[in-house]
Amino acid sequence: MIFTRMKIIIITPALPSSRAGNRVTAARWQSILTELGYKVTVKTSSDDITQISKKYDAMLALHAWRSATAINYFKQHFPHKPLIVALTGTDLYKFIKSHPKPTLRSIKQADALITLHDLAYLAIPKSAHKKVYVIYQSADFIQRKITKNKRNFDICVIGHLREEKDPLRTAYAVRKLPDDSRIRVLHFGKAHTSSWAKRAKKEMQINSRYTWHEEVPHWKINKLYANANLMVLSSKMEGGANVISESCAAGLPVIASNIDGSIGLLGENYPGYYPYGDTKSLRDLLIKAETNKLYLDKLTQACRAKASLFAYKNEKSNLKKLFNSF
Repeated sequence: MIFTRMKIIIITPALPSSRAGNRVTAARWQSILTELGYKVTVKTSSDDITQISKKYDAMLALHAWRSATAINYFKQHFPHKPLIVALTGTDLYKFIKSHPKPTLRSIKQADALITLHDLAYLAIPKSAHKKVYVIYQSADFIQRKITKNKRNFDICVIGHLREEKDPLRTAYAVRKLPDDSRIRVLHFGKAHTSSWAKRAKKEMQINSRYTWHEEVPHWKINKLYANANLMVLSSKMEGGANVISESCAAGLPVIASNIDGSIGLLGENYPGYYPYGDTKSLRDLLIKAETNKLYLDKLTQACRAKASLFAYKNEKSNLKKLFNSF
């Protein structure tokens, strides 16, 4: 059954002022679903769901654990209305183990589950596999502007400073590079605690190759995609990082930790993985990318080959199929 002018409520744990991935995804899906003819409202999981949920025909909740209260209320009071739950990286690789009761309850209650990469299903019960829809996050095409004989070999790290991101791994990897290396690391992201901010500032004092720029508007990140030589994603867990989508769309080569969240986007045979947390292995790949043009070109070509997966029209088509299934 296709609902015309269906009223959809999107629930996200991230506040409207946040630049966190959950808020960015919620805003993009609101825009896409509005284009498809739905009436869409975004609310935070901390809002009083009891006062607003009855006005909507369907709920799309980001984060099985953080939005568990809203998910449970909606299912209990409106069992015949479609309930879609988008599983995040911390859902799949943290809270499903540390807080199994609410997380698994949300997964069970959902009529459909959105995952953002191909291997996410491995982390959830087999009984829920039939409910999974893989929807890749889209990214805008960005024209690269790298010039020959550039003074620096710029490596960007785009991610907040929190444990799940292993955010300083790239900084550690460039501490002991050869003197003639042109590598420098440009890190953009918000420190989630004062402790992480102190660690990043201390790293800058002892490591001349590393600079932390804190959180910046996305247009500055797009400029970085256009001008950087390489992007590193060092995370311990990811639900399907949008920075990979954006890097591939820009033709920016990626080196990533060998976690399911990255392999599920770039593929098992992608040539740019290193063992999570292994500083030496990461350092070796960074040196190889800087000094071996054939290797860097191989990474670039592999990312460009994936770019079509992250086209806006594909994300829109997949969301349309999902909601048309109810």
